[in-house]
Amino acid sequence: MENNQMKMTSDENMVAAQEASLMAAPAAEPAPSSSVIQQALTQKMPGLIEAPNVVNYLDFRRFLLDYYQYRREISKNDIRPYSYAVFSAAANIKSPNYLKLIIEGRRNLSPDMIGKFAKAMGLTKDHTDEFRLLVLYGQASDPAERNMHLKELNEKRVDSKLKSGEIDQKTWEKIPSWITWILYSLVDQKDVSFEPERLRETLRNKASADELQAAVQSLIQAGELAKDPQTGEIKKARALMESAEDVPVALVRKLQAELMYLGLESLFQDAPTEREFGSATLALTKQEFEELRFQLRKIRKEVQKNIGVKRLTTKGDRVYQLNLQLFPITK
Repeated sequence: MENNQMKMTSDENMVAAQEASLMAAPAAEPAPSSSVIQQALTQKMPGLIEAPNVVNYLDFRRFLLDYYQYRREISKNDIRPYSYAVFSAAANIKSPNYLKLIIEGRRNLSPDMIGKFAKAMGLTKDHTDEFRLLVLYGQASDPAERNMHLKELNEKRVDSKLKSGEIDQKTWEKIPSWITWILYSLVDQKDVSFEPERLRETLRNKASADELQAAVQSLIQAGELAKDPQTGEIKKARALMESAEDVPVALVRKLQAELMYLGLESLFQDAPTEREFGSATLALTKQEFEELRFQLRKIRKEVQKNIGVKRLTTKGDRVYQLNLQLFPITK
């Protein structure tokens, strides 16, 4: 999943080796909050780039490296510059070199250590929760587990932006969820009952009856679906999300992640004869990538158009989710 604002894993050399003279660090004191740290650092070096923020990272080790280098840089003229030993003291860790081992990938963080690291960096409660999810994602070896933690991390970030007002609550409520998209397409499936319990069975228990009922009512109230007052039949009234303008990227990413997560479930739930999962790992030039990207978009639009025309006269047998994925693996 691409995120241009996030700093990804790098193989650049670790810097600032451990200084023997600093091994005897002072006893740990309560770590100041991140806002207090930032204020002090800005006063020390006006115009200094803002301290690394956990919300901008997908790699917790890179976040730790950037945090350490940042503290190292702004304290280089101090009598006692920031060091691995100082960090360990703040985290109440006996090993003065532990942070370096974590950054280099030679050690993993336990749940207890995650809390100690967050305290040493002065992270807020919300940022500590986000750091914990970032670590769980980064240390998971099983692809399914990594996907689960990445989904949780993205949901946490969306919730934080909603609480802070960065994402408008009214805008959020207008964005269709994965349930909404499936219900909208379900109108084109034959012999479907929109009674909540029947819907739950149709969707193979992927959502509760209450969630489905609320989603149907939301679609009707928004004018995307219409209910015949005499027959009770549910029909499409207008295109779902006719305009995607001004939709926050975080919300689009959340929806796409949810739809792709359904694909992961299908991988383990459905027989190979009921799905088609293919993959190809390719080394492409920039031009080849752009051409392939264009072709995939063209295929998706053509499929949507052709199937949409057919659904005007006939009903489908089942609702399928088509995910086209093309993303970089290497730098």
